[in-house]
Amino acid sequence: MPVATGRPTLADVIDPSPDAVAEAAPEAVAGRAPHDGPADGPDEAHRVPEGVSDATVDALGSLSEALEHVERARGHLYSFHQASGTADLTLGEAVTRLRDAGHGDLADRLEAELVGRNVIAGRWTFQVVEEYDDSYWSVFRRLERTAREDLVRGRRHLYEARMKERERTHGRPGHEARPEEPAAG
Repeated sequence: MPVATGRPTLADVIDPSPDAVAEAAPEAVAGRAPHDGPADGPDEAHRVPEGVSDATVDALGSLSEALEHVERARGHLYSFHQASGTADLTLGEAVTRLRDAGHGDLADRLEAELVGRNVIAGRWTFQVVEEYDDSYWSVFRRLERTAREDLVRGRRHLYEARMKERERTHGRPGHEARPEEPAAG
């Protein structure tokens, strides 16, 4: 059940224009200035193409969010790869020190059974990373890009751009729709 916050939820956003937001939740836009003019909105790359439904933008927003989680998972996998590699190198140092301290039998056992051991049957972590990249991550990225190209001319972050238009205070410094254009010169 939604929590009453006095502000529209992401699901409430249908039309990002200030008038539509004010009509849906006037308390959410109290004190906000009207649009500053034609440059006071998303740039072309972040405008929803003509004829694209809100449901499509919402669906692509979910697909993008899913990809972001895949990217984070991949980052964790690289962290796992690096941490496991560092552990193996540190283990090698421990083996050397145990041997130098007169514990050759234990050092020999650790070296034979653990140093350089596969972390998963037949695989070191670099192989796990490569398989993830080749069989999942790259396919996910390709299909997400294809969906955007087919449905919204390849435009990215339309869901977030719509949310930004709803959330920002139009006409207020620090709430600009986009960076100022560089001065011609």
